[in-house]
Amino acid sequence: MREPDRLPSTVDIAAACADVIERVRAHSPRVHCITNAVAQNFTANILLAAGARPSMTISPEEIGSFVAGADALLVNLGTFDAARRAATDTAIEVAAEESLPWVLDPVLIDRSQPRAAYAAELVTRGPRALRLNRAEFTALTSGEPDGEALRRYALDALTVIGLTGETDVVTDGTRVAAIRNGHPLMSRVTAMGCVASALVAACVAVEGDAWLATTAALLAIGVAGEGAAAHARGPGSFATEILDALDRLDRDVLLARAKVQ
Repeated sequence: MREPDRLPSTVDIAAACADVIERVRAHSPRVHCITNAVAQNFTANILLAAGARPSMTISPEEIGSFVAGADALLVNLGTFDAARRAATDTAIEVAAEESLPWVLDPVLIDRSQPRAAYAAELVTRGPRALRLNRAEFTALTSGEPDGEALRRYALDALTVIGLTGETDVVTDGTRVAAIRNGHPLMSRVTAMGCVASALVAACVAVEGDAWLATTAALLAIGVAGEGAAAHARGPGSFATEILDALDRLDRDVLLARAKVQ
């Protein structure tokens, strides 16, 4: 009789995630980021702390060549202006031509119907992963982000959902990971969700399994957030400490602190 498949344990998942984070450091993938004005500097520094390399231009003359030479693309809708929309359309076209993985972060689509409609159209263009919060998921799908809704949307959109909150949930419609790492100070520093999405892009650049890549990125930023909070005096110092914590993050720390199943 065939033995039933063994479900992966917390240690199994954490170890696989640690492998992904180590590959980011080893290969230093370049992530081209179309992101919002508030998040640019912090995003670049988080990617550098993780071992990746950022690029940021949205210039019409440059965007195509920058994306073609990158290892992954991040599309963040936080600054919903004409220049970034034009850059996004070009970047996604080039990513498709180059078979380049890209990640969508539909920032604040719950506050703007045109932004939500654009995000829905972008989902049809094949993002490898979608990183968003509960309100953004509801705006995108007109439904509550319960387990079945997340699973169904991931299957219908053929993408991985990384839903962040008190507990982060990652699903590809078949597999589900729940991550309970993080700290309340993360909600008091702007662009924390944006940098999590950038880290997802860095991970999909080195890992073809987008579910594992997304889980690795959200686990890493959560563990780094806990480490940063241990030294921070408040949100100001936390923003600096999380860069140091992510820079110091290694396999032993990730395995010791992972709360994922």
